[in-house]
Amino acid sequence: MSADGVSRHIAVDLGASGGRVALGTLRAGRLEVEILHRFPNGGVPVHGELYWDILGLWREVVHGLRLASTHGDIASVGVNSWAVDYGLLDARGELLGQVNHYRSARLGGVMERVREQLSDEAIYAATGIQFLGFNTLYQLAAEPPERLAQAHTLLMVPDLLHFWLCGAQACERTNASTTQFYDPLTGAWHRELLARAGLPTHFLPRLVDPGTDLGPLSPEVERETGLRGVRVVTPATHDTASAVAAVPARGDGWAYVSSGTWSLVGVEVAQPVLSAQARALNLTNEAGLDGTTRLLKNVMGLWIVQECRRAWDADFAGLDAGAAALPAGGPLIDPDDPQFLPPGLDMPQRVQAFCAQTGQSVPQTPPEIVRCVLDSLAHRIAEVLDALETVTGRSLRTVHVVGGGAQGEFLNRLTADLSGRMVVAGPVEATLIGNLLVQARACGGLKDSSIREVVRASSESQTFTPAGGDKGDSRERFRRLTVVQGRTESSP
Repeated sequence: MSADGVSRHIAVDLGASGGRVALGTLRAGRLEVEILHRFPNGGVPVHGELYWDILGLWREVVHGLRLASTHGDIASVGVNSWAVDYGLLDARGELLGQVNHYRSARLGGVMERVREQLSDEAIYAATGIQFLGFNTLYQLAAEPPERLAQAHTLLMVPDLLHFWLCGAQACERTNASTTQFYDPLTGAWHRELLARAGLPTHFLPRLVDPGTDLGPLSPEVERETGLRGVRVVTPATHDTASAVAAVPARGDGWAYVSSGTWSLVGVEVAQPVLSAQARALNLTNEAGLDGTTRLLKNVMGLWIVQECRRAWDADFAGLDAGAAALPAGGPLIDPDDPQFLPPGLDMPQRVQAFCAQTGQSVPQTPPEIVRCVLDSLAHRIAEVLDALETVTGRSLRTVHVVGGGAQGEFLNRLTADLSGRMVVAGPVEATLIGNLLVQARACGGLKDSSIREVVRASSESQTFTPAGGDKGDSRERFRRLTVVQGRTESSP
């Protein structure tokens, strides 16, 4: 904390489609967030494979830190990103090859092979993680054995950036817990599971909690950015964990949707839920702040709309308004069908093909396609909320929607109507806020307030109350559609 009683911190938020460097200023129990630098992100295709431009991201992060250096005394910096992807380092700390993208075609069929080898029951009992074909476990199984043999250290994407910032090699728990080889009961790497999968464990780094001080910026980074005396402090490095930390909830009876490219639909629980019922519903147990567990499910989210927009080169606001003007009761898709996972300018055609294959009317115009996708996403969110109630025995009356998707008023209204629950939307910058406040607490900037108290004091929200009317027919039509398509909750 600076001499004027103000605490300043830098958050680096890396998303699948873009990144930001933001300055957070905490004073008198309120947080002000200023985004200093925005930059694009996305997969780089090379000969049929898909990679992240990790060096390009590093260049943008350094530029953002340089911009921050003119904003007074800064206590710390921390990075969060998406989950599951990693870099492998040799003994000198140099990258071994590229950082693979979780949507890469190299993962086709790998999950099925590992599941046959180890059994679903054994994997879930050991990790409590949802079966998704891009989990780090299956990414490692897809690696050439010689590359794994050469690897000295595995670092998840934000941990890799922290290493480049200060030289410390460590993996923060919220991201580690997404790998599907982390033990949620002991809080340690599940080395036995990896060994049973025929995978090495020698490259697994030490684990640290959110709020860990990794050390000062390296002299090289200080020279490059002009920052002095700044500590590298781990936030909850999984972006969803940071977003959930910034949910402005009180009491119990609430769920959350971290809404963006993915919709992460979940509840916060004290202990992992590893029951057969949770496994059958394919729920995931990921580490949260302060020893909590995020019991949730990955739903495809706005990815399908984003790819459609890219194909049409269209503005989302216009598409959203056009979709909202259409009547309810149109065609539906299963947003979690694997055919919607890969990127491609043919996404609108994939939506149309799904509708045709399932004997529904085929949406023709962009607003009709967007209405189909948003209706389907709201149905899926409502379905997952019901499943969470069943598994936890809780009555979930309120749904907090945070992240960029909180700006989607039509989707929020659909979610309220189809789930029959009150939806509270905001803050939009939940990930940045959670990142910054975890750093501030670690640096002594939060003296008498909790993180969620500061969030409530610093942000605004919008409430959507469910409309009347029976939605049972619509919900049943969506359920039958996913059954016909053969989706079970144990296969993504």
